[in-house]
Amino acid sequence: MLLCSIQVSAERVDMKSIGAKADGKSINTKLIHTTITRLNAAGGGTLFFPAGTYLTGPIRMKSNITIELEAGATLLFSDNFDDYLPFVEVRHEGVMMQSFSPLIYAVDAENITIKGEGTLSGQGKTWWTEFFNVLVDLRDNGMRTVNKYQGMWEKANDVKALYVETNEDWHGTLQRRFFRPPFIQPLRCRNVRIEGVTIINSPFWTINPNFCDNITIKGVTINNPPSPNTDGINPESCSNVRISDCHISVGDDCITLKSGRDAQARRLNKPCENITITNCTMLSGHGGVVIGSEMSGSVRRVTISNCIFDGTDRGIRLKSTRGRGGVVEDIRVSNIVMRNIKKEAIVFNLKYSKMPDEPKSDRTPVFRNIHISGMTATDVQTPIMVVGLEEAPISDIVLRDIHVQGGKLPCVFENCERITLDDVIVNGKKVTAH
Repeated sequence: MLLCSIQVSAERVDMKSIGAKADGKSINTKLIHTTITRLNAAGGGTLFFPAGTYLTGPIRMKSNITIELEAGATLLFSDNFDDYLPFVEVRHEGVMMQSFSPLIYAVDAENITIKGEGTLSGQGKTWWTEFFNVLVDLRDNGMRTVNKYQGMWEKANDVKALYVETNEDWHGTLQRRFFRPPFIQPLRCRNVRIEGVTIINSPFWTINPNFCDNITIKGVTINNPPSPNTDGINPESCSNVRISDCHISVGDDCITLKSGRDAQARRLNKPCENITITNCTMLSGHGGVVIGSEMSGSVRRVTISNCIFDGTDRGIRLKSTRGRGGVVEDIRVSNIVMRNIKKEAIVFNLKYSKMPDEPKSDRTPVFRNIHISGMTATDVQTPIMVVGLEEAPISDIVLRDIHVQGGKLPCVFENCERITLDDVIVNGKKVTAH
């Protein structure tokens, strides 16, 4: 009997050898696009970028595609806004809409990877400058057109529906009509891996998968300077996510778990669940690890362990507000070290924005079943703050083996029930929940 063997291997393309320009000036978008399309049609493959600087517009990943960056290689993303047209389906701050293409984008794909020792640069300063132009003009002059993209956004979206489905605390954001793209946003994808790379100067949120399953983010460095809304890693409505060994210093939250905003997200009803975060270091950022405030689809089954926060505004932060709805539950945090925390080391806050009182309903957010143990902190403003709603107290909280030195303000416990404090020591004194 004759046995035949068929060898199948994915092609690995040296991008420089097929004509990619590594001078930082020549645009490589078309070549990258045609290479991804060809490899995808053949079953998959790798785009390998040797050392050099490759200018490109947005990259749309497809199934079974890997982007690999050699040490010394930089993908430099264009700061020409026109390159990110036409508008595509995105999620911006928890709201589905049509807007600029993310810098790296994928829709309904599987087995996509970004890896290597190189750098991804978003050239965010141009985006931040235009954001501030729009923000200041809106504040000083009310709604008027200051760039062509605002009118394009209005034509591309059902603006009336967006106002109806979001609470009034976000309507000021909608009035801007200019929404910067996230750096990396896979949408409804499976088996996503981002490993080893350094990401800098994101226009907006940096790594922001949405409605994805089975995500690994490992050994990634994210450096964004003080800049508006440049969060590090924000999984939204994702399941089975592993974040490990990352180093993050950004202009907003370092790692945030979300599941969408208000009525639209409650209708979509896709939680963020089965999440592990471990062995990460966070420096500059509004929060070290944050859940919310967009959590209307719920967040559940999360473990956070073995992390260091050094200089963040807050450490562990859970936040929401009336009108969101959703449940945050089954959260375990352990083995955390903090220092130089400018505000709260631990904060659970259901009054994040000033929404008016309303009866309990599906618009009422719920926090419950949260355990934090094995934490040390030095030099913090407020060691612990727990603020629930009168109609929805935060419940079933266990804080154990928590030692804080250099706490400047007293702990706060409001509208909470079934709170267990075991070996919680602040400035040498045992803490009790009043």
